[in-house]
Amino acid sequence: MAHNMNKYLCKIILMNVLMLLAGFAVKGQAKDEPTKIKPLRLGIIGLSHDHVHAVFQNRSNPDIEVVGIAESDTALVTRYVNQYHLDRKIIFGSTEELISKTKPEAVSVFSSISDHIKVVRMCAPLKIHVMVEKPLAINFQQAKEMSDMARKWGIEIITNYETTWYPVTKDSYAKTIDEKLIGEPRKMVIHDGHKGPIEIGCSKDFTNWLTDPEFNGGGAIIDFGCYGADLISYFMNGERPTSVTAITQQIKPDIYPKVDDEATIIVTYPRMQGIIQASWNWPVSRKDMEIYGKTGYIITSDNVHMRFRVNEQTPEQMLTIDKDKAIGQNPFSFFASVVRGKIKIASNDPSSLSLNLVAMEILDSAVQSAKSGKTIFLTK
Repeated sequence: MAHNMNKYLCKIILMNVLMLLAGFAVKGQAKDEPTKIKPLRLGIIGLSHDHVHAVFQNRSNPDIEVVGIAESDTALVTRYVNQYHLDRKIIFGSTEELISKTKPEAVSVFSSISDHIKVVRMCAPLKIHVMVEKPLAINFQQAKEMSDMARKWGIEIITNYETTWYPVTKDSYAKTIDEKLIGEPRKMVIHDGHKGPIEIGCSKDFTNWLTDPEFNGGGAIIDFGCYGADLISYFMNGERPTSVTAITQQIKPDIYPKVDDEATIIVTYPRMQGIIQASWNWPVSRKDMEIYGKTGYIITSDNVHMRFRVNEQTPEQMLTIDKDKAIGQNPFSFFASVVRGKIKIASNDPSSLSLNLVAMEILDSAVQSAKSGKTIFLTK
């Protein structure tokens, strides 16, 4: 009997040890952590857009793996290789070579806006997803073609705007549209710009095409007008405006002989008016907006600071927003999540293809209006 009792105790002890070891094993596997997904195999198309520095500042981002870079300008390649100590083995002379050699799941485009359509024409049939820097395309016709290809081949095309990731963008939208804190929107004024791309020290590789209408579609009207077109479309939940009127100027023709450096765009809706002020002449850099509702207003001053007033009877309030409240903390992580299906991009998301079609229609109409001196009315 004592022998049986000892066997029983040994069994109990063994079971406890096994359970304890199992517990350690589960803990080691981080049971409570979400299942890790393989990083997105990402190709980089072009190095001439100065925003490409964000790619190399994201080298430790676990959501992406940069498998290749396509750039034909050898001097430009050397500059980035030296600056970021890049492995030349992942640099290719063309997009075709990058795709054939590395088989990326997705690409981010950092060349001229006119290249966006070319990249999508190449990638869409191969079901390679595409993220472009703002704006979506050089004109509405190309944007529509890109949208048709995305639908046909089932790929995602998203547009990256700096303002999408501003905490004030999401919070202002929530206060205005979701919470109806200031009443129905009546007027929006969007300010975007700086002293000028050359004046602030943008690279020559960047300004060579940024200041050429053949490659950028325009000057300040495109470079900074796109922010306002995107934000107003976001707050209007993708509604197309009824009319677009624009005025452009060349205040500095000696610096920018081919394009405008000052633009004002007015967009009208049945019950709202938007004013987009895009400039390469601001004394300081700015990206801010004013939203006026039926009863109150919201005014942002940068990415995290805002002031608002609910109505005439209440005092103005100042607010600094936690950066963690941004729509997404990182465009590359957001892109990876969309491609992987972790995030279903909403049709009225500032990055979405459908909303950027509206934004491109606004921009295209603005360019037409500025050239013709007439208001462009958008048909239904």
